[in-house]
Amino acid sequence: MTADRLLFILKLLSALGCGLTAGVFFAFSSFVMKALGRIPPAQGIASMQSINVAVINPSFFGVFFGAAVICLYLAVRSVLKWGQPGASLLLAACLLYLVGTILVTIAFNVPLNDALAGVKPESAEGARLWATYLTRWTAWNHVRALAALAAAALFTIELCQRTPR
Repeated sequence: MTADRLLFILKLLSALGCGLTAGVFFAFSSFVMKALGRIPPAQGIASMQSINVAVINPSFFGVFFGAAVICLYLAVRSVLKWGQPGASLLLAACLLYLVGTILVTIAFNVPLNDALAGVKPESAEGARLWATYLTRWTAWNHVRALAALAAAALFTIELCQRTPR
């Protein structure tokens, strides 16, 4: 396999990984969190606690962190090959995903999930936390969804510009 072919495959995998991640986050922002907010707090908390355990699996982590690993490689490569066409688009795509999706997840969504995991769903403390959790978690999830979608778009644009016709 040539270096150009491998680079194309890595860019394509990044575009797909970012797009899949954006889709997951879009679903949560557009209807999952709204549905959880419509049911009694104890049920919403228990459901989200279950989701937060179930999401820790090879298929989600493979896409979510696999795209991040490829983005790290492509970001370094784009800086080292800065003069080449498409380097700025690649770097922007990578940074959008790494900062807007991975970093936001680690800095904001995971701590909120950890706090939610520490409450009993039926407790008054749980109900108070749930009221703020829904708003804060969803706001940061919007950021993650938009960042992943924008990254997917930039990867796609770069691929279209670099693909021979």
